Amino acid sequence: MQGNSLATATIIDHDHGVTVECMFNPGDYAFSKHNSWTPGQSKGFNLGQYEFGSGQPTVLQMQLFFDTYSNVKSATGGTPKDVRREYTGAIWNMVKVDPALASMSNSQGRPPIVSFQWGSTWTFKAVITDLRERFTLFLPDGTPVRSALDVTFQQIQDENWYPATNPTSGGSGGERVWVVSEGDTLAWIAYKEYGDSNLWRHIANANKLTRVRNLAPGTILEIPNA
Repeated sequence: MQGNSLATATIIDHDHGVTVECMFNPGDYAFSKHNSWTPGQSKGFNLGQYEFGSGQPTVLQMQLFFDTYSNVKSATGGTPKDVRREYTGAIWNMVKVDPALASMSNSQGRPPIVSFQWGSTWTFKAVITDLRERFTLFLPDGTPVRSALDVTFQQIQDENWYPATNPTSGGSGGERVWVVSEGDTLAWIAYKEYGDSNLWRHIANANKLTRVRNLAPGTILEIPNA
């Protein structure tokens, strides 16, 4: 809807009181869950009676993008900052063991408890079990200014929650993103995102594109609400 934009997703470190706002909301995310079942004895039968063992935690996986280059260059022409110091370093701290979080049963400490929260609609309380960062753009001195972060959250709390789609708010920010692949055109991207190829100008204007026919593979485009 015009006048609204997607609510910004955040990652919250509950133990240290740190919140990281996602520069771009994830383009998609995936949930998975595994249950343990054990087949019983099957003498004289093709298949024995299965016995339920236990339910395993739900896993949430997504990819997040961070970029200190585009905004600085387009707004001020200044020098972009290290993307690790501005954004992703705080997320890496969420997988590191903090000795101060030691308990009576475990004196060795632990990583913090976190939540992935999208607007006020749903929250996933978890720990981060896997984190992988791929740097895709650098300054001449080697400083990384753009990266893609693959994050895996593992549920630690059994809750009745239902993730909603397209959470919105009246604020700005939190747009979806599209990573350009070989052969992509703005018309094709508009068709996939909006169902109407004629809306390609929304994407061009949001990204201040002047050479709309030449999209370089790997380019990260903001996808505004149509």
